[in-house]
Amino acid sequence: MESTLITDALARIGAFWDADAATYDQATGHHPQTAIEWAAWRAALIRLLLPPPARILDVGAGTGFLSLAAAQLGYTVTAVDLSPAMLQRLTSKATAAGLLITAVVARADELPAGAWEAVISRHLLWTLPDPLAALRCWRTASPEGRLLLLESLWGAVADPIERGRSQARDWLRRLRGIAHDHHAPYDDAIRSALPLGQGTTPERLIDLVGQAGWPASRIERLTDIEWAMQRQLPLPDRLLGVTPRFAVTAG
Repeated sequence: MESTLITDALARIGAFWDADAATYDQATGHHPQTAIEWAAWRAALIRLLLPPPARILDVGAGTGFLSLAAAQLGYTVTAVDLSPAMLQRLTSKATAAGLLITAVVARADELPAGAWEAVISRHLLWTLPDPLAALRCWRTASPEGRLLLLESLWGAVADPIERGRSQARDWLRRLRGIAHDHHAPYDDAIRSALPLGQGTTPERLIDLVGQAGWPASRIERLTDIEWAMQRQLPLPDRLLGVTPRFAVTAG
């Protein structure tokens, strides 16, 4: 039986993202802000996934930009998230764009029934109490399919140079009066209890993917997406770059 601690942590995590939904898309790192960013993300998906109209499960879909980009390419998309408020925003955007995306409120390790040709996820594993269990669940949901993790190098696991750049970027945002990326800080007690709560290194992710039974993992840095994001920045922000992005694929 699942521990009360995990159940309580999931409830608090879900409540945080429900509260964050209203302003989540305003942060430049959360949602593409320009047409060139959207184009870069679509290019990455079409390169890293099977051809459309493959059936894709987007786990931890949030407000849905990854689901929207995949649906624009012709994929058949089901979006899963713990937060009803996040999925409500996703559904509204899909309706406005004339796109059909099935949205399901569910935990990352308790997926809806179905046969998926790919499972995709972006910036989710760090906030899971048991990321390995989730990855194993995803393998069961797509036993012959492909896994695509879209991640970035942030937090305590980043190298000293990148941590310095991140601090400088934060300082510039505060100087300009730009709001924090989230409505509130993440709960320190929860973060410290999460296996990946301090950040996700490529090495750790590849290890977890292998343990979960996904074969032949590959990795690449998403330089085209970084370039597209950087183009919208003012000086001197552009000189500091953006948080490094990378993709882990398997299957």
